[in-house]
Amino acid sequence: MTFFVPSHDRTGAAVTSNVMGMTTSASVPAGSDDAMDRDGTVTDRLVDANAQYAAEFSDPGMDARPVLHVAVVACMDARLDLHAALGLELGDCHTIRNAGGVVTDDVIRSLTISQRALGTRSIVLIHHTNCGLESLTEEFRHELEMEVGQRPAWAVESFRDVDQDVRQSMRRVRTSPFLLHNDDVRGFVFDVKTGLLREVEAA
Repeated sequence: MTFFVPSHDRTGAAVTSNVMGMTTSASVPAGSDDAMDRDGTVTDRLVDANAQYAAEFSDPGMDARPVLHVAVVACMDARLDLHAALGLELGDCHTIRNAGGVVTDDVIRSLTISQRALGTRSIVLIHHTNCGLESLTEEFRHELEMEVGQRPAWAVESFRDVDQDVRQSMRRVRTSPFLLHNDDVRGFVFDVKTGLLREVEAA
């Protein structure tokens, strides 16, 4: 898969990025639970890391509009490092993530804002192998209702066939009346073992 990426120096020159794969590290943060308790919560650790980041941060002067005019919808799985996988840099794209990377009403909301207010045109949908939603059913909602006394208004959006779910997501995007551009919508399955994307053809 190849992207033609506009240069970030805004000179109009194009560079080519050949996407081969991505890292899929799902390692546990270094140190034991006891060490984490002594050093504070995970959130404390993130805030400390941000302080170090901010100390060397300088405003890149970017516009809110993505340089590549593309929105990527993907699963929230911690093994997916989307920027590394797709050869993306800060400011290149909008990234919309949820459990399963499925196209829900809220994803349509974000895509609509992305296109109509911020100028994106292309949409890339990415599911992956060994997804947690493959082991869930809508019974999950009923179990929650029994536990908390209220059934969630949202659907689990579980699936058994990842390719078919990618096709369903593509259909939802292409048939939405709110989106301006549905001519460049492509779907993929990311293999968590090899780091490669496999394109799924629309039905």
